[in-house]
Amino acid sequence: MANKNVVPEAKEALNRFKMEAANEVGVNLKQGYNGDLTSKQAGSIGGQMVKKMIESYENSMK
Repeated sequence: MANKNVVPEAKEALNRFKMEAANEVGVNLKQGYNGDLTSKQAGSIGGQMVKKMIESYENSMK
């Protein structure tokens, strides 16, 4: 099953968001393939992204 973006136009914004989260946790991502990341590094990027999404949602509720 191929990964498909529900909103293809959002792809670049998601990539910028991922790069920003990676910088915040000190992981150097390169454009394109990043298969050399450890599970810990990938998890820290994903965790930072979720944290920022939750913060954004909480701020919108105020």
